Amino acid sequence: MAQEDVFKKIVSHCKEYGFVFPSSDIYDGLGAVYDYGQNGVELKNNIKEYWWKSMVLLHENIVGIDSAIFMHPTIWKASGHVDAFNDPLIDNRDSKKRYRADVLIEDQMAKYEEKIAKEIEKARKKFGEAFDEEKFRETNPRVLDNQKKHDELHQRYAEAMNAMDLEGLKQIIVDEGIVCPISGTKNWTDVRQFNLMFSTEMGSTAESASKIYLRPETAQGIFVNYMNVQKTGRMKIPFGIAQIGKAFRNEIVARQFIFRMREFEQMEMQFFVKPGTELDWFQTWKETRMKWHQALGFGAENYRFHDHDKLAHYANAATDVEFKMPFGFKEVEGIHSRTNFDLSQHEKYSGRSIKYFDPQSNESYTPYVIETSIGVDRMFLSIMCHSYEEEKLENGETRVVLKLPAVLAPVKLAVMPLVKKDGLPEKAREIIDNLKFHFNCQYDEKDSIGKRYRRQDAIGTPFCVTIDHDTLKDNMVTLRYRDTMTQERVNIADLCTIIEDKVSIASLLKKLQ
Repeated sequence: MAQEDVFKKIVSHCKEYGFVFPSSDIYDGLGAVYDYGQNGVELKNNIKEYWWKSMVLLHENIVGIDSAIFMHPTIWKASGHVDAFNDPLIDNRDSKKRYRADVLIEDQMAKYEEKIAKEIEKARKKFGEAFDEEKFRETNPRVLDNQKKHDELHQRYAEAMNAMDLEGLKQIIVDEGIVCPISGTKNWTDVRQFNLMFSTEMGSTAESASKIYLRPETAQGIFVNYMNVQKTGRMKIPFGIAQIGKAFRNEIVARQFIFRMREFEQMEMQFFVKPGTELDWFQTWKETRMKWHQALGFGAENYRFHDHDKLAHYANAATDVEFKMPFGFKEVEGIHSRTNFDLSQHEKYSGRSIKYFDPQSNESYTPYVIETSIGVDRMFLSIMCHSYEEEKLENGETRVVLKLPAVLAPVKLAVMPLVKKDGLPEKAREIIDNLKFHFNCQYDEKDSIGKRYRRQDAIGTPFCVTIDHDTLKDNMVTLRYRDTMTQERVNIADLCTIIEDKVSIASLLKKLQ
């Protein structure tokens, strides 16, 4: 099945099973804004809990805050967002659609990578175990040709982005023959800049109202509270501040479901370090964050680092953690060495000293910062994409199953009476009443047992328990495992121990030690 078709099925599955709905759905929706349903919000909260506890529980020198969405407008002047938070946009005159020029070019580079991957896959099938990929890459004419085109395009693109050469970006689009996905034409406008911040007004009257912004990132709330946290928490460098919160960007080219939205949620941690040590810490946090992702068990081959061609004006190192989505490798997390830019700017614009006094060296300095920033929604999407499977069963039927990590699954255990009589529902309720304090349980009595299993498979429930007439005699139930569909008889008294060990956040956090 084409990856595009797989992605469409995932989007459809999210709505059908209560994970993600278009916002304002009964009014035909609102562009690039989504609501999380009853199963989606549980999965999302579990992702956030995994991240939060991995930061503040496993690191004695990291604490959390929750800063306001509305902030003093001068903050965004100091951070550079008012003057420089722009995307290079280009319009197609025939379709009247607007695109980010950088995304069009990156998609073109991805096409060269896809062509190379297809050639390698064909050769692998042809030669089997004797296939030498490295030698094939070095000698195959088609691979070499596409690699050359990719590398040349990559260099031009990097140079244009670093210089913010808008004419150069358009020329690349023209030279590559990039067409509008809608109209199929090359009738492009010039590239221009567009600021992404939403603005509104605060004040009791129109005359006294002042212009403020919905925050485009959560990081600045950490920076302006850095001194408050450091003093009240008696924090010593190096230390970090973590935060989970909403951010807002007026994305013109919002696309790919919840991958790029106008209202989204971020999990960010800013780690304050002594100047001169930042690149060592940058490397440390790269390794730490990759380990966090890979602990979910999705396979190391589905992750990669992508170092930035164009560094932000405040950074001296930057990389992305990319995950293999159905539409290619895409960023889910950014790791940046932000130098001391942010704190220095806020010191300058506020007129307040926010230098750190180091008692060990007896000196004052402005700390450098290592940032890890992960999109909750993108993380959610990457998990859904990897977990969704359509399995062909031995009896010829197909089952749709979400093989979610058990720790993140919205429902951990479904409890099902075989029939709706003879005291079985009451026994099922008794089991739920005992286990609901430990993990999320769901009672399900509608339809045949087979249909109920399929329904739980579709929302990713890792364990199902069936109560039958024998249960009333021997206190044994049938425990079914989602991934293998195997079943075993276990004692009701053992259920909590069997399941809790596999679904607790602690079991996942221990992999990070």
